[in-house]
Amino acid sequence: MTRRVLAGSRALVGDPLTAVASVGLAVFVLLAVFGPSLAPHKPFETLSDAGGLPLRLKAPGPGHWLGTTTRGHDVLSQMMHGARIAFIVGVMSAVVAGLIGAAIGLLSGYYGRTVDQVLMRLTDVAFGIPTLPFALIVVGILGPGVLNTIAVIAAILWRTQARVIRSQVLTIKERAYIRAARIAGAGHGRIMLLHIGPNILPFLLLYLALSVAQSVLLEAGLSFLGFSDPRVITWGGMLNAAFEAGAVRTAWWWVLPPGLALSVVVVSSFVVVRQFEEAVNPRLRTV
Repeated sequence: MTRRVLAGSRALVGDPLTAVASVGLAVFVLLAVFGPSLAPHKPFETLSDAGGLPLRLKAPGPGHWLGTTTRGHDVLSQMMHGARIAFIVGVMSAVVAGLIGAAIGLLSGYYGRTVDQVLMRLTDVAFGIPTLPFALIVVGILGPGVLNTIAVIAAILWRTQARVIRSQVLTIKERAYIRAARIAGAGHGRIMLLHIGPNILPFLLLYLALSVAQSVLLEAGLSFLGFSDPRVITWGGMLNAAFEAGAVRTAWWWVLPPGLALSVVVVSSFVVVRQFEEAVNPRLRTV
């Protein structure tokens, strides 16, 4: 397991495209960590000119390097604050979904029979639920908020992890060292956590990373449709505000930054995950 993870890490550095994607992703991770502290203005602060009038829809320039919104808010500051929300939602949703999926997949694959039938039928039902309509309905009922968004996204994304982990457990549990552990008197919990768990970890980490990109994109979609907490700034919320203000075609400096940020984070995540997947599973490598 450790060799697989190390091989994946070396692959990220060895491939030029993946190295560029890793750097781009690292930049936004740093922006999420330090951005709100370094932002030149508060996200909802209205900038004014010398006469005290709000700087509405001002093009990029000194003091507002990415321009301003219709309310005189600094786009750069909103971008830097939005990065943190994007990664908080992305990482937390992926972790919660990964834990749920790993638990269901591990129990289903290990015990089989009735347990497997029940858990896999539950997973089939989850696959039949349309993602965005389900998220819109639940967030509409629970109300907009970061925690509610995380809970909704995690409730959607666990199903893929469950299927993948189950397939791995079905193979691993038949290996000789698992039989030896049973003969030696190891309990079910010990076998699952200490013998099977480390072998499914690379695949779990792989889908955790993939889920981060999916979570960021889904959160942006919910925010763009107006289902975000109005008290916080998100990239999708910025696009929604620009759309409602009718400034999508005129104020490019308001639309382009959050759109590019979402594109870079999602594309970079998929590139990095794909390279890591090829390192973990050599059968995916092309000749």
